[in-house]
Amino acid sequence: MNRTPHIFLTFIFLSAMHISVYAGNTAEFKLFDKGKSTYDIVLSPAASPSEKTAAKELQSYIKDISGTTLPLINNGKGSLKHHIFIGFQDHLALKSGVKQPDFKDEGFIYRCIGKDLWIYGGPQRGTLYGVYSFLQKELGCRWFTPSYSFIPKLQKWAFKSSLYHQEKPAIGIRHNQYYEAADPKWAVRHFNNAIYQTPEYGGSERYWNAHTMGQFMPAKNYYADHPEYFALRNGKRIDNGQLCLSNPHVLRICIEKLRNAMRQNPDFTIYSLSQNDNQLYCQCEKCQALADHYGGQSGLLLWFVNQAADAVANEFPDKYVGTFAYTYTRQPPIGIKPRQNVVVRLCSIECCFVHSLEDCSEDNNKHFLADLKTWSTLAPHLYIWDYIVTYSQYLGPFPNFSVIGPNIKTFIRHNAIGIQEEAQYQTPCSEFSELRSYVTAAMLWNPDQDLDSLVNDFIYGYYGKSAKTIREYYDLVQGLVTPNIHMNIYPNAWHPIFSDEFLQKGFALMKRARQEAENEDVLFRVERVGLGLLFLKTMRQRKEALADGTFDELCRIVRRDKGRISESRSLEKFEDEIRNIK
Repeated sequence: MNRTPHIFLTFIFLSAMHISVYAGNTAEFKLFDKGKSTYDIVLSPAASPSEKTAAKELQSYIKDISGTTLPLINNGKGSLKHHIFIGFQDHLALKSGVKQPDFKDEGFIYRCIGKDLWIYGGPQRGTLYGVYSFLQKELGCRWFTPSYSFIPKLQKWAFKSSLYHQEKPAIGIRHNQYYEAADPKWAVRHFNNAIYQTPEYGGSERYWNAHTMGQFMPAKNYYADHPEYFALRNGKRIDNGQLCLSNPHVLRICIEKLRNAMRQNPDFTIYSLSQNDNQLYCQCEKCQALADHYGGQSGLLLWFVNQAADAVANEFPDKYVGTFAYTYTRQPPIGIKPRQNVVVRLCSIECCFVHSLEDCSEDNNKHFLADLKTWSTLAPHLYIWDYIVTYSQYLGPFPNFSVIGPNIKTFIRHNAIGIQEEAQYQTPCSEFSELRSYVTAAMLWNPDQDLDSLVNDFIYGYYGKSAKTIREYYDLVQGLVTPNIHMNIYPNAWHPIFSDEFLQKGFALMKRARQEAENEDVLFRVERVGLGLLFLKTMRQRKEALADGTFDELCRIVRRDKGRISESRSLEKFEDEIRNIK
């Protein structure tokens, strides 16, 4: 196979696509040629903070690509013969009849009008996204990870008079929770709008907190004097379960704490009033009567949250109160609906995650899909908390890439307003973490994209001369999935999806990939991919792994990358466990 880095192949393909799109149209305009340009970048005097950022980013990247600096003008008129207009401006409406986008509209268009180039969308983030899309799709820029980008060096670049490209997000709130995706600049360049951003980068649509009832009313502060505020279980009030939601004092305190949280954290969109992370709900007579009346524990919770949402609605008319449909509250209620300012965050934690929800034979997926369908008819605002992580072994191979896009499309079809893809947020040290972050971000924006194209774009742009072998290893892992073998988020190294034959084939590929790595940076990335094999062998063949250096190699890489073994296990704890097993 040709070993030209795939990023160059991608750029060639995009250029060819322009030729095919513009065939028969002879008008072509040079944006730059041998370090010179007749274009400037024009902002409206009323440009938003993020549109100003968009113009500066475009200027900076074009300089990196071409060596020429386009003048940046903020009077709406420009100084040169030809212009790149950033953001909607009145003369765009006069020329084309285009209506001004809404402030929060994240869709965008870039197009040629006359000899000028226009990039515009909603002032909050749409225009900024349009600039990043233009840099990516037209000029070939890639932001693979927060620490590694590819910016091409071009002598010249031209666009045709028929250039027109339009996009809009598939879903409103997009939260990619990989470690890499927490970097604000990387996140905004991949259209992830749930990570904190300053106004210069468009702000964000964030969900404040989770499992907040225990934070609002911690047992250490309330239990001694008011045990009646807490769940009754088997005839006794306990301090490690849920709150007693039928108690009016609990409601009053939670409303007060929720209101204070909204006042003190004004930059969020949704504020959580949600159950603690356990299933010890209150069994007192009043709570049970409400649960029976409303079809289960979800009905009792919604009855409670609706009252709190009513209490804060006047002060915060543009904010939302969020709660869970999670574990014992996942089943939809009967005879009660969420208020208009309530967001229900439905969690898929029980599901199989190596088959899509709609193509899985496992009962957990069927039951979740049924609940999703019902919630989509009840909740005016449905937000999905999905899982693309194995909590029990961050390092273990997880063949779930083919599921990400189809599940996102399922959520969208059922009226979700946002999706949180929970992943390895604690550590950069996991199998294909960088690739997963890249693919997940892309699918949240547009889940109809071709998975193989995204995977190849990343692998051949990130893994250098080892890319072909890394792609073979990727295919080996994804090929482990069969229709009748399921995997939830708590697998172990002896899961039937793994085998000694898989280990043997995988180690052979990773040995080759390390040999092919042309420098230390590529070797670093390749070693991270191999962590899954090192981990599986350590767990499955402990004595051999201790003797042949496999375990030491695993620890070296995880220590170097400041990683973790799982959500609850540090490397130090893991080392102690492995070395001291009798």
